[in-house]
Amino acid sequence: MTAGTATGVAVPGSRPGRTELGMISINDRVVEKIAARAAVEVPDAGAAAPRVLGRSVTGAAAVGARETSLTGLPKASADVDGSIVILDLSISVRWPASVPEVTSAVREHTRSRVSDLTGLTVAEVSISVTDLVTRLAAPSRVH
Repeated sequence: MTAGTATGVAVPGSRPGRTELGMISINDRVVEKIAARAAVEVPDAGAAAPRVLGRSVTGAAAVGARETSLTGLPKASADVDGSIVILDLSISVRWPASVPEVTSAVREHTRSRVSDLTGLTVAEVSISVTDLVTRLAAPSRVH
């Protein structure tokens, strides 16, 4: 089997996802995972604030819940309709980074990565900033 046959070659004049081997569909959860991973590739962006009873709780460490992490994955949801994707991301931003600059970078990088990896068209990326990360873990000490 050649590389062209293994990956499938698009049939001319067909809609996206159709190949000579059949139809390719990508589940919403797969797109969500790709989007979440793409979002944390942007410096100063990270996981959303912890949630309690469906509500974001900033400063949750005071009540014993986990803290917001810049290394964790953000919350992502995707709505895939044919070859069009609408994404919703909930992220945190490292203080004192510019929120508009970080969200713009996340939006463009996520749109690009999802399109490159899936072949789908990302029509919209909505971003909610749920927390500003002001406390960073102390660097490890070498004895």
